[in-house]
Amino acid sequence: MIEIASPKSMKLDAARWHAALELAQRWCDEDKLPAVGLLVGRDGKTTGAHLSGRQTLDADSAPIRDDAIFLIASITKPIVAMGALLLVERGEISLGDRVTEFIPEFGNNGKNGITLRHLMTHTSGLPDMLADNKELRAGQTPLSRFVEGTCDVKSSFPPGRGVQYQSMGFAILGEVITRVSGKSTAEFLRDEFFDPLQMNDTALGVPEDWYGGPQPKVQRIAEIRLPPNQHDANDWNWNSRYWRGLGAPWGGLLTTPADLAQFTQMMMNHGPQCQLRRLSWPANIWPLGGNRNGPLGRPGPQCLRHHFHNPATGTAGSLFGPPVERDCRIVPMNCRTMATRNLDGIRNIDILAATIPEGINAQVAELADALG
Repeated sequence: MIEIASPKSMKLDAARWHAALELAQRWCDEDKLPAVGLLVGRDGKTTGAHLSGRQTLDADSAPIRDDAIFLIASITKPIVAMGALLLVERGEISLGDRVTEFIPEFGNNGKNGITLRHLMTHTSGLPDMLADNKELRAGQTPLSRFVEGTCDVKSSFPPGRGVQYQSMGFAILGEVITRVSGKSTAEFLRDEFFDPLQMNDTALGVPEDWYGGPQPKVQRIAEIRLPPNQHDANDWNWNSRYWRGLGAPWGGLLTTPADLAQFTQMMMNHGPQCQLRRLSWPANIWPLGGNRNGPLGRPGPQCLRHHFHNPATGTAGSLFGPPVERDCRIVPMNCRTMATRNLDGIRNIDILAATIPEGINAQVAELADALG
């Protein structure tokens, strides 16, 4: 476990740190956000998780629990990609392999040239969501239906000839992990990362045992403020049992700031953690490095980045990557309607884990300024 230390011992600017905490609390007090979880790490130590807001969307909700669990949406993607990279290290797949080597039916409609690298870098030409996405969710269909639908679509452009944000690329990547490992993506990540790292409150999709016992763990999940198109979708919205349990490889991970810090510290350590070596560095990460999806900072093979488009649509965003210099930092961040610009203004921090069920661009920039 990562040592929890005082901001002073971590050499954080006390005024900036307190300003960031007050900012997060003010957002919740003004109901700009229902809840925020914030954790900062440096030199192998963390501030511990600081949570503000309320547990549910009800006006009379209890305050956010100290042990709250968050659905962190699209930060799921880089963690699923890390699972695929573990298979690369073991020689079971390679980044240049065509998807059809593992999913022959994926080649429908001229998609034979799409490789695993294209899936991980949003250059496959696959859609973000399927045309019948709403109907699939309303019907509470399993992941296999999303995979089948993606196998049947036609890509928007030849692979590698453009950039288009594609959640369905990660639906397919998850299916590749399943067919190669013989386990569901949720089981694979649990066995290879979450259990060894003692991420005991993390799962890709809510397991059934979270609903059992006198104090079900599912009660710890903070509710997300819903976009307008989900207000009448009680059976399939982000707070529904269906969506929480689906385990979507593009956005279904549930975790806590502390657990997320464990994963990022593993990356900070270039793989070794808990007497295990999970990934070689930098050989398997750098091939995916560089800023492929927008002006997120310095170019070059420096991190696995995902820039999520058009925040006005309610798309979640994350920025996630291993450091290659002493003052670099891992910045996994998630919120609703978030833009990742300005996050490179945060300096000399190794880990910033912010779990925010909903957010807006100006608030993210304001938090970055407070910590910067």
